Amino acid sequence: METASDSQVKVCNVSELTPGQSKYVKAKDKDIGVFNVGGKFYAIDNMCIHAGAPLNEGFINEEKCQVACNWHGWIFDLPTGKCVSHPRQDVFAGTYVVKVLNDEIFVEVG
Repeated sequence: METASDSQVKVCNVSELTPGQSKYVKAKDKDIGVFNVGGKFYAIDNMCIHAGAPLNEGFINEEKCQVACNWHGWIFDLPTGKCVSHPRQDVFAGTYVVKVLNDEIFVEVG
């Protein structure tokens, strides 16, 4: 049985975050949005870089693996954190490694 390390924070059980859903978690000093897209889990900074909206409350596009901020529609790629709707190509939200251990979801926050 694999166990979590000190750098991993439990989000929830896998059954609590079904495909198409997201969850907010405070991990150490970070606000993180965790997303289930087709059974794969992603974690990014939960605050939209535009105006501070909580991204976990945004619209998840499972086909493109993106989340759109529900305040102003800024779109973020979940695997990379890249803001794909921003005209500059160097605008990113932070991303985090997600691990599933013994049917529990963990975010690695270092």
